[in-house]
Amino acid sequence: MKRTGESSSLSCDAPNSESGFSLIEVVIALLILMITVMGVFGAFTYSTVYNSGNNKRSQALSVMQREVEGLRSIKFNPPPAVIDAALAGGVKATRTVTAADNTTYSVDVTVDDDPFTNGVQTDAAKAIKEITVTVTPMRGTDTWVRANPITIIFRRVRSN
Repeated sequence: MKRTGESSSLSCDAPNSESGFSLIEVVIALLILMITVMGVFGAFTYSTVYNSGNNKRSQALSVMQREVEGLRSIKFNPPPAVIDAALAGGVKATRTVTAADNTTYSVDVTVDDDPFTNGVQTDAAKAIKEITVTVTPMRGTDTWVRANPITIIFRRVRSN
């Protein structure tokens, strides 16, 4: 029942009291959220690229270890014993080796018969050899991996 003086519709005498976010506030919040999300995606992309590059470097280390162990297992006896061609002084031809993950690597070997003289010496009578092995990935998108090949330098002394 209606009382006298009351109207049937609800009226609000106070000014508009609706509260909420304006369109500008929503756009600014979405912009901040988008910048944050793009930063997170950038970090994921960075880590993915460098993890795949580290995988290639790990495989290159494996290839290098095989090469070094092969060179260390060759007999290096005093003359008149025949020296294996792999231990003969000089720069060897670049070889291509395929790793376990089917990535190809170039392997460069240099044998210096006199490491105490500048340049690569080829004197089979010397009793010490300095061997340099460099392994580089042949292809891939990680230019930082190809720009920094794996290199090891070790010396062999003639055995009795």
